Amino acid sequence: MAERGLSLSDPAIDKDCGGGFERSSLICIAGLGNPGTRFEATPHNVGFWVVEALARRCDVRMKAEGENLIGSGRIGDRSVVLVKPQTFMNLSGQGIAAILRFRKLSARDLIVVYDELDLPWTALRIKVGGSAAGHNGVKSIIGSLKTEMFTRARVGIRPNHPVSDAAQYVLSPLERELKVDEEEVVSYTADAIEFLVAEGAEKAMAKFNRRARGMTNEEE
Repeated sequence: MAERGLSLSDPAIDKDCGGGFERSSLICIAGLGNPGTRFEATPHNVGFWVVEALARRCDVRMKAEGENLIGSGRIGDRSVVLVKPQTFMNLSGQGIAAILRFRKLSARDLIVVYDELDLPWTALRIKVGGSAAGHNGVKSIIGSLKTEMFTRARVGIRPNHPVSDAAQYVLSPLERELKVDEEEVVSYTADAIEFLVAEGAEKAMAKFNRRARGMTNEEE
């Protein structure tokens, strides 16, 4: 049975969200991906990789709760709940909406980490709000929360060659020449999320948003 979307009276709906975390002492950090060994090494699962790295740093064990794997811990002086939706990418919003509803959180208490094919590999963009830009997981979250105003960490996954079939690329194992940077990309993004939790989106954007290595032109 599909999870219902949030109504306008639900606490996760906030027309004036601004990416701050003042409303609640608890922050939800959701990494997007697909469950199962078939997908675990694919670039579409980079959000899972980052949440797993944060769980290791926080000594948090992930466990099943509804349609998610979750773990509760602390980053600095803030309580966090780490989330890996298990609904497959295109239905990510169902599980995330349920987490926010159960914990009486707003969309402004949510950070979503996901892959971005429009950005080259090793680039990182933290932003608040905006459209899904073709990402079905983010589209699902926007549809379930009825708002675009949550914080995102977009991890670039585009290789340095043309991609003729985007779906095939994101659902295939990470290319060998990209794997040499995998640990650094995940660690850098985890560092950015920890700083974001402590200092907010504006300072995190200034400190951690970066171009891909060797790029001189700014990407969107």
